[in-house]
Amino acid sequence: MALIAALLPGASNAQALSNPSIVGGNVKKHADAVLAVMTYTTVPDVTTSNLSVNNGTTGNPGFGQTQLGGGFTLSKSFPLYMEGTLAYSRYDPIFVASDGSEQRAVPTKWNTFSGTVGLGWDFRITNELVLRPILNGTIGRVSSDLKVGQSIFNRVTDSNLQFLENGSLDAYGYGGSLMLDFEHYRENYEIDAELRATDIYLRSFGGSSEAVQGSATAQQVSLWTRWRAPTGLHALDRPVRYVLEAAYSHYFGDSAGVLGFNDLTSLGVGLELDSSRYPVIITRTRAMVRYVFGNNVHGVSFGFAMSF
Repeated sequence: MALIAALLPGASNAQALSNPSIVGGNVKKHADAVLAVMTYTTVPDVTTSNLSVNNGTTGNPGFGQTQLGGGFTLSKSFPLYMEGTLAYSRYDPIFVASDGSEQRAVPTKWNTFSGTVGLGWDFRITNELVLRPILNGTIGRVSSDLKVGQSIFNRVTDSNLQFLENGSLDAYGYGGSLMLDFEHYRENYEIDAELRATDIYLRSFGGSSEAVQGSATAQQVSLWTRWRAPTGLHALDRPVRYVLEAAYSHYFGDSAGVLGFNDLTSLGVGLELDSSRYPVIITRTRAMVRYVFGNNVHGVSFGFAMSF
């Protein structure tokens, strides 16, 4: 997982209304944006596994997400591929409430929880190259934890505000991915590469307010590569390896531009311990430092990964 601290311009501006309402504030539009943000969590992705975007005006995080995920193939004789991700994100849009004469900022916090599973099958092209189609399904929830209290907001009866006050909506998604997986393993070095295209459609259902129903499409193409080779050092009766990693993700559809960028690039370096000589579930443990950058966004990450 990675932690990215980025500075992006962008606070919502508002104009006054003559009747009590939420200003700046087409809440359904923001709900669509929340589902668009959820698209970043539907696919295992190094570049966005843990992402924090700061508000350019206040300096406080306006968006943050954390994702835990992985995937594996059962065996070469029965090449069923399974993957899954669990993710949490927080989105803090800026609203202003007005009764026609007075305006006040409404500090909203929308929380998103989602999980995605995938089932695929490996079609071996060569001994080292696999074509892997994957079927994906997603389920998630968006909820607001705003507490308005006793203020002029109590006189605001707009249905938009009904959602902001502890409202929620559920979302489901379906779609698929197509992956090319290359594994080139030699005694002195190992090369892994994955090229993946994903298209998942997200749609809301249920929820506590009819004011916020939305949809979004997760469309992404990503390339991930890794080089591993011995350092000459030994630990746990196995060679200690150095790891070089590069990843690139490009976002299409509703994912494009929702956080101010259309693509992210990650460059990483780390060390790997091999514990396969011992009777433990974890065979390899990696510590990585990554530099992530894109249009108007950059940051440094530190994280761990494990192989089973």
